Parts: sequence; C-alpha cells; structure tokens
Amino acid sequence: MLRISKLTDYAIVMLSAMAKDKAEIHAAMEIAGTTGIALPTVSKILKLLLNGGVLVSTRGAKGGYVLAREPDSITVADVIAAMEGPIALTECSISHEGCEQSSGCEIRGNWSVINQTIQKALESVSLADMTRTAALPEEFHIPVASLYRELGR
Repeated sequence: MLRISKLTDYAIVMLSAMAKDKAEIHAAMEIAGTTGIALPTVSKILKLLLNGGVLVSTRGAKGGYVLAREPDSITVADVIAAMEGPIALTECSISHEGCEQSSGCEIRGNWSVINQTIQKALESVSLADMTRTAALPEEFHIPVASLYRELGR
C-alpha cells in the first residue's frame, strides 16, 4: 500500500487550516488548538515545513508562522517533499544506485512513467483545493496508453 506518513497527513491538515485564514500569523499553540494535534507534534511539523520553504516564521511576542506563498500555489507535492523528501515509489525513481538490478531492469522506465504521473497528480492539488469540500468520484481511471503519449514514448 502506498501511504504518506502520519506527520505529512497532519502537515496538510495544519496547512489547510492556515490557508483558510492566510493573512493571519499563526502560533504553534493556536494551530494545535484549531487542529487537535498535540503541540509537540505541531512544533516538529512546523520546523520541517519551515525548512522545506512552505512556511515563513516571524519571531517575537506576536510572532508565528505564515504560508510562504498563496494557498493556490502551494501543492500537496510541495508539502510531501518538505516532510518526506522527493516523491518516489521505488528506489530507482530517485537514483539508480540504490538497486542492484538497475542495470538489467526492463521495467525501470515504466516505474518512471508511474512516478511522474503521481507527481503531476499531487502537483495539481493545492492547499486552496484542500480547503474546499470535495465530492468523491465513484470511479477514477487513467488509461496507461495516454501516459506514454504524454511522455512522448
């Protein structure tokens, strides 16, 4: 099963709450109260998001955190990358050095196609999108042939 970490899930919850009131400076304690996420966890996530360029901090008595960009220009892919590093389904999606089989692997290119498709999908969803209530689709199909056409293969 492909799954993001609990911390990344919490980060998206926190950022979505912040995106609803994007002009305000948000303190860690306030974010914890709004989201119900424990303060130590909120603090850890805020540090990672700050280091990842998703947030900007302000020091002082009225200090806190604000989004580094508008909610519609911060994507779910940005958040995942800040929290977990590069988005990759397999080791060879990041580097061919991590796999003993890479030199003779006949499906490495296919994993690349899949990885790029997932990357694009995550880049297509912004924090602004995450603040809206979405209806779940009954079915979701991506024809594999269209992926190859898009990548020029």
